[in-house]
Amino acid sequence: MRNLKFGVIVVIIAFFAQNTSAQTSYDDLLGQDGTINTITTSVPFLMIAPDARGGALGDAGVASSPDVYSMHWNPAKYAFIEQNMGFSVSYSPWLKALVNDISLAYLTGYYKLKDDQVIASSLRYFSLGEIIFTDNIGTEIGQFSPSEFALDVAYSRKFSDNISGSVALRYIYSNLTGGIFVSGAQSKPGQSVAADVSFYYQKEVEMGDLPGMFAFGANISNIGAKITYTEIQQRSFIPINLRVGPSLSLEIDEYNEIMFTFDLNKLLVPTPPIYLRDSAGQPVKDDVTGEYVIDEGKDPDRSVVSGMFGSFSDAPGGFKEEFHEINYSIGTEYWYDQQFAIRGGFFYEHPTKGNRKYITVGAGLRYNVFGLDFSYLIPLEQRNPLENTLRFTLVFNFEAANAAD
Repeated sequence: MRNLKFGVIVVIIAFFAQNTSAQTSYDDLLGQDGTINTITTSVPFLMIAPDARGGALGDAGVASSPDVYSMHWNPAKYAFIEQNMGFSVSYSPWLKALVNDISLAYLTGYYKLKDDQVIASSLRYFSLGEIIFTDNIGTEIGQFSPSEFALDVAYSRKFSDNISGSVALRYIYSNLTGGIFVSGAQSKPGQSVAADVSFYYQKEVEMGDLPGMFAFGANISNIGAKITYTEIQQRSFIPINLRVGPSLSLEIDEYNEIMFTFDLNKLLVPTPPIYLRDSAGQPVKDDVTGEYVIDEGKDPDRSVVSGMFGSFSDAPGGFKEEFHEINYSIGTEYWYDQQFAIRGGFFYEHPTKGNRKYITVGAGLRYNVFGLDFSYLIPLEQRNPLENTLRFTLVFNFEAANAAD
């Protein structure tokens, strides 16, 4: 589908507005009134929940029971997975309420080297449909189909009967403009290399007469170099993210099991500062450097390491605003005989940081070799671009296939 207006907006937002580290332009300051102060990064597709199970749990999964999708949520969980090998493919139409040719595809699999060691890999591909580029007077200057992808590999290992850890490496490629000239500079694909460091803990527990499993997970993902799309543009942060949370699974009886999971998420990148304005409401420039003067907060033009550690104390609104930067995900999953699952979840983001609030529902089915998961997103605001978001995941169980043979 050709959607000129939306396509141009997508490119503009992805190509320029996501630059959190650049020398600030006047346009960057417009609308920044001290109440709405969202954090933007490059390649935000890395933060989209790629699978239907996590999507149905309110985008929670750092401590949910280990599964083939663990690469995105917490690769350390792979060390406790029961099957020796697994594979899945997921597909999700994205922003379906706005346009019908944007989608995310996700392919992942794992293999047990030993009982306590697992390797895994995944490929994530994000297609933004077809874009028609125009110049300042509206003349068409070209067409392009922007896309982004990330290729991951991970190694997970048990440290004890209850604790595991993992390291993952990721190559990121983002081609949003196809090399067209923008503001006199030729654009180019953005590329980066990143790493994840994660841990997972699980222990058998009893709640009354019910046996169960308590788990806790932590994952710092996308620790990597900044990205730029031209030779002259300052580099922007990729979405370095901290995800932590617990889960509790209870075995009600031989056939029925229920799980509760809760995730906290915080981006480990600089928060945009508030810039000083004069009596006319215009931003004030430093007479020596020519940079806009920061009134509250800290300079976002920092190194990756400085940005990560400084992200806990750089918000203009102090601790209160730092607290607002934490997103919450709550999910519940019910299994009957490990063959049929019903899931539900809730996601919350503070109004000053993006205002995403939605309920998620989904189901899962396992039958011999194959499994199928489905999720659906229900926004809590009207005219939300995420409404009607669907995710489908097909799971293939190699052990079941071998047993069938």
